[in-house]
Amino acid sequence: MNPDSYSSMVQVRAGVDEIDRQLVALLDLRFAHMRAAARIKPDRSAVRDEARKAQVIDQARAEAERLGAPGDVIADLWEQLVEASIAYEMGEFDRTRS
Repeated sequence: MNPDSYSSMVQVRAGVDEIDRQLVALLDLRFAHMRAAARIKPDRSAVRDEARKAQVIDQARAEAERLGAPGDVIADLWEQLVEASIAYEMGEFDRTRS
């Protein structure tokens, strides 16, 4: 996939669809890590870690900017991703302890 070589919207859409498939697979792997965290953390209060949340978002912003992507947009997406991950991890924590 090289968007610079595309000459049609069919190519663009096929490229976006492939990237979306890859992103979903990576997100599935990320959520598997949240399941592992829920299993490993000793108590529910350890699930939310604001310092770690800020670090993850800052790292995503920095990587985006390094690549030339919009840092603010990526940081906003990561804010949503991290909050969704925390909610998922809390649910997993509760599920594995009940």
